[in-house]
Amino acid sequence: MIEIKPVHPCDAVVMIPGSKSYTHRALIVSALADGESLLINALQSEDTGLTIQGLEKFGIPIFQRSDGLHVLGKGGKLEGAERSIYVGNSGTSMRFLTALSALRNGRTLLDGNKRMRGRPIEDLLNGLNALGIRTYSVEKNGCPPVMIESQELKGGETKIKGEESSQFLSALLMIAPYALEDVHVEIIGHLSSKPYVDITTNVMSAFGVEVERDEYHSFFVKAGQRYVPQRYHIEGDASNASYFFSAAAVTRGKVRVEDFCPNSVQGDVGFLFILEKMGCEVTQGVSWAEVKGKELHGVEIDMNAMPDLVTTLAVTSAFARGETLITNIGHLRLKESDRIKSLVLE
Repeated sequence: MIEIKPVHPCDAVVMIPGSKSYTHRALIVSALADGESLLINALQSEDTGLTIQGLEKFGIPIFQRSDGLHVLGKGGKLEGAERSIYVGNSGTSMRFLTALSALRNGRTLLDGNKRMRGRPIEDLLNGLNALGIRTYSVEKNGCPPVMIESQELKGGETKIKGEESSQFLSALLMIAPYALEDVHVEIIGHLSSKPYVDITTNVMSAFGVEVERDEYHSFFVKAGQRYVPQRYHIEGDASNASYFFSAAAVTRGKVRVEDFCPNSVQGDVGFLFILEKMGCEVTQGVSWAEVKGKELHGVEIDMNAMPDLVTTLAVTSAFARGETLITNIGHLRLKESDRIKSLVLE
């Protein structure tokens, strides 16, 4: 027999770990900087660990100390010869390390688990090909494993489809300063998950590289810019905070999250405004936010900018009066699982 105890209103103050999105990007750009960077509050997770393993295979020393994660960048000079990198089911690691491989002089094979082998990456490969890199899907199906054969990143103009994954664009932008020529990226169609591109340009700027843009239609990176080593604090993970805010909402309790930046470019901070719209009381400070649960009611929400929080919102909505309609989330079918199908089944 399974005993289920009634849930009581929660009352808690919590600290959240560093942002996974910021950690991935800070790892890539600090690896390209010339010198030692210190990443404070970097998230330690399976996905970020896979990115670290890939960077170490490129000859980048990375080690954890009491004050944070130390990355000894090589100024864009990555170890040559043939490399084979396994990324499990980390889509971010696959996309970012695929692009980074373009800066090596040699062949790089990137592979993952069964699910990864079914996740499209052809658009990123086409984007790299246009910049002078020979890339291809080994199975000729547009999915991993992928082979990158590189001598130098020439630069120039390329195009990326916006609807599939904003990480394709982020991957190209982060390596663009090390191309021989300026890099201009044109977006075809609607760009999904725009806040993640903002995170990318935010991290690049913090390390000394500027990106020019025409809103979200095109992006331009001047060649010759270089990342500068930094002592860089990674802000709290807004996705992680959403679970605690949701707990307050569904139990009609109160949760305060510390090391949370309400003004962050992380799209997931918008979950606070969704909860407020559903009836919660939300209070914010410079580096914290608090949610008090009230009677919830259904809402209609476009979640394209917050894809990682669709499941959290769906569960929260189960405790609300009325219908909640979540729209513009088709790209969730291409994540580490078909998240829409999984949500319906659960």
